[in-house]
Amino acid sequence: MKAADVAKLTKAQASKELEKLRAEMARADEAYHVKDAPEISDAEYDALRKRLETIESRFPDLAEMRPVAPAPAGAFAKVTHGKPMLSLDNAFDKDDVERFFQSVRNFFVRPEDVARVERDAIALVAEPKIDGLSCSLTYENGVLVKAATRGDGTIGEDVTINVRTIAEVPQKLKGKAPDRIEIRGEVYMTKPEFLKLNETLEAEFLALPPEKQTKSRRRQFANPRNAAAGSVRQLDPEITRSRPLRFFAYAWGATTEEPKSQWEFYARLKAWGFQVNKLAERATGIDAALAHHAEIAEQRASLPYDIDGVVYKIDSVDLQDRLGFVGRTPRWALAHKFPAEQAQTILESIEIQVGRTGALTPVAYLKPVNVGGVLVARATLHNEDEIQRKDVRAGDTVVIQRAGDVIPQIVSVDPDKRPKSAKPYKFPETCPECGSAAVRPEGEVVRRCTGGLICPAQATERLRHFVTRSAFDIEGLGEKSIVEFFHDKLVRTPADLFRLKASDLEEREGWKEKSIQNLLAAIAARRTISLDRFIYALGIRQVGDATAKLLAKHYGTLAAWRDAMEAASDPESEAYADLISIDQIGPSVAEDLIAFFAEDHNRKALDDLAKVVEVEAFVVPSTSGSPIADKTVVFTGSLEKMTRNEAKARAEALGAKVAGSVSKKTDYLIVGADAGSKAAKAQELGVKTLTEDEWLALIGG
Repeated sequence: MKAADVAKLTKAQASKELEKLRAEMARADEAYHVKDAPEISDAEYDALRKRLETIESRFPDLAEMRPVAPAPAGAFAKVTHGKPMLSLDNAFDKDDVERFFQSVRNFFVRPEDVARVERDAIALVAEPKIDGLSCSLTYENGVLVKAATRGDGTIGEDVTINVRTIAEVPQKLKGKAPDRIEIRGEVYMTKPEFLKLNETLEAEFLALPPEKQTKSRRRQFANPRNAAAGSVRQLDPEITRSRPLRFFAYAWGATTEEPKSQWEFYARLKAWGFQVNKLAERATGIDAALAHHAEIAEQRASLPYDIDGVVYKIDSVDLQDRLGFVGRTPRWALAHKFPAEQAQTILESIEIQVGRTGALTPVAYLKPVNVGGVLVARATLHNEDEIQRKDVRAGDTVVIQRAGDVIPQIVSVDPDKRPKSAKPYKFPETCPECGSAAVRPEGEVVRRCTGGLICPAQATERLRHFVTRSAFDIEGLGEKSIVEFFHDKLVRTPADLFRLKASDLEEREGWKEKSIQNLLAAIAARRTISLDRFIYALGIRQVGDATAKLLAKHYGTLAAWRDAMEAASDPESEAYADLISIDQIGPSVAEDLIAFFAEDHNRKALDDLAKVVEVEAFVVPSTSGSPIADKTVVFTGSLEKMTRNEAKARAEALGAKVAGSVSKKTDYLIVGADAGSKAAKAQELGVKTLTEDEWLALIGG
C-alpha cells in the first residue's frame, strides 16, 4: 500500500499525520542543530517537510508555524539575536521553483508591484548553499564584539572567543560601516582540509600508549559540516585556532543601515573584508535561476567545499521587507536542493520504537555503508503502509539515498537479490514495550499503543521530551538516565525531576560527585521557565514550539491559559470561540488541547509542577512606536491595495495579534470589499471597524 493520497485525506486523518510529521521533524532538528549528530538525511527530512506542507496547504486551519531548530546547548552563554535567524523553504524540482515565483506574484495586487515580480522579470541573487555552521557576527563601529551560532533562530550560543581565531572573519571592518550590524554567514571546512584533519586526529590517537587507545578517545568527524561545527564549539579556543576553518558571508540581521538590494550588500561585504562566494550571481527570471542551478550542479563535485543546493533570494530589499515571513521562513527566499546520492546495502532487521504519544515507528537497521563520505546504519520506515508499499523485508538488498547527513532514506528494494528465507514483515498489533493493544483507527496512517500511562516507553519519551532543548533544556539528562530513573521509580513525573537530591544519585553506577553536582545545578537553573517553553514541554499532541508561542502570546500567563483551556471544553463557550480565533489554531488543535486538560492526571501533573517551578508571563517583543502593538486585529472582505497575506504579515510585524474571527477581544476589524458576517458581528459587539485606507493611515502606510 502506498501512502494515503493527500487529496483523499479526511480532516481527522490529516491532523493525525501532521502530528507525526511534526514530531519526527522536531527530533531531526534537535539532532542536527544542537547535537551536530544528524539522525536522518537531508533527503528524508525534505520529504517529510514536503508531505507536511502539502497536507497543510489542503487544510490551512491545521497549519502550524514552521518550527525552527531547538534551543542551543548549555556549554556556552546564550545570545539573543537582534533579528531572528530563520530557515528556508526547499524546492526539489522545476515545478517547486515555479510555485515559488507564483506565490511571490500572488502576494501583491497593485499592477506596478505585479510587474516587478512577473515570472521573467523578478531579479534574484542565486548562490551555492554551503553545508556548514550558520553564524552571526555583530559589529559595533566596525569592530567585532559578538559571534553567535544560530541556535533556535532566536537565541544562539556565544562563540565569540572561538570565532575570533578564524582568519576569514575580520576583527575590524574596512572603510565606512553602519554603527551596528549583524553579519550572517557560514563557518565551513574545505574537503581537503577536512580529510587532513581526520588524518591528524587518527595519528594522534595511534600515538597514545596502547592502554589509552580507548574507543572514547578515537575521534574523527563524519563530514566537513560536523568538523566545522565541532571545531567552533570547542571549550578551548586554541583547539579552534588549530582547525582550518573558513567563513562565507551572505546576509545581514539587525542593522542601523539597511542596504537597498542583496547584490549591493554583497559588494559592501567584499569592501569590508569578507569572503563572498564567487559563484554568487544576479539572475533575472526563473529561466536564468534554473540555468545557474544547473551550472552549479555540474561544478559541485569539483568544488573544494560541500554544498547541497542553490539559494535564491529576491534582490530588492523593499520587496523582501514587504513579503516578510510565513511562520518561520521568508517568503522572498528559497533553497533549491540537489538530487540525493545513492548506494546499496543490506537491511538486517526492522525494529519498532514507541513514541510519547504511543505511535509505533518502524526503524530499519542496515549493514553500515559509506554514502558520500558518511557511514550510515539505520533509517526510519515511517509506518506500516511504507513497509507494505515498498515490500521491505529483513535480509533485503535496498537502495538508499543521502543528501546530507548520516541516516538515509530507503528508495527501493532489489527483489532479484532477496534471500529465499526473507518473509513479509508483519507489523505488530501489540506494543513491544508493554504488551497493550496497538490500534490503527480506520483511515489513519499511525498505529498507537493504547497503554497510556502504563506504557514505560510513552512515559519515558514524555520525560525525554520534557527536558529537550526547546522545552526545559536540562543538561545531563540523556535517554539512558531517563530510562534508568523511570524504571527504578526515582522519577515518574516531570515534577519528580525537581525533587532529585544528591543522595538519590550517589550510589548509582556512573554517577560521580562532579556529574551529580552538574545535573543538580542544571535542574536548579531551570526552575524558572518562559510560558511558551513550558507549554511545549507538556508534550500535547499538535502543540509544537511555534503553536506554544502562539498560545503564550495570546493568553500571557499560565493561569490565564489553563483557565481558558478548561473553559473551552464547552464548544459553545466564549473561551472556545476565542481559542479557535487565534490565527493558525483551528478546531483540530483545539480538540487536542481540550483533551489534554480533560484528563485528571494531566491536571494533577500541572498542579505538581506549579509547586516546583515558576512559569514566567510571556513577554511580547518590543515594537516601540507601533500603534497596534499587542492589539488583536481581524481582516474581512477583499482588500484593494494589498493582498490579505501582505496585510496580515504587516500587522504581525508591527506587534499585532491576527485572529481569524471577531470576538469581544478584537480591537480592530479591517473591512474590505464584499465584507460578510464579521462586519455585522463587530457592530453587534462594538468592535471598532476600519476601512482599508483608515487601516493604512493608522499603521503609517
